[in-house]
Amino acid sequence: MSFIEIKIQTQNRTELVEITSEVQHFVSRELKNGLAVVYCPHTTAGMTINENADPSVKSDMIKSLNKLIPYRNSYEHMEGNSDAHIKATLTGLSLSIPVVDGKMVLGTWQGIYFCEYDGPRNRKFYIQTING
Repeated sequence: MSFIEIKIQTQNRTELVEITSEVQHFVSRELKNGLAVVYCPHTTAGMTINENADPSVKSDMIKSLNKLIPYRNSYEHMEGNSDAHIKATLTGLSLSIPVVDGKMVLGTWQGIYFCEYDGPRNRKFYIQTING
């Protein structure tokens, strides 16, 4: 079992940052077969796996989330970032990815994304490998 913290700087209030290569780099050094867990320790950010071939998928996801959960609404939370908390709950905070022969088992077009909903900020995420 191995563990690492990776720091990232987001650039926008809402954005999807692809982190597939960072995760694969760590996994390939640490694990032959098992599970990689990627975890976001923030209440206004999340994790997801989705298409990474066409950049319009990222922009469509952001537009749709912002339309579904607008930045300004009649929220009660006094910090002004209730939309970010709701979006983080929808995407979730962690991913479990099978690893076989040192490679993550992802679909042909899949990538791993850190989802920023309250940026720009200095953020971090964790990767833990579990031998299987």
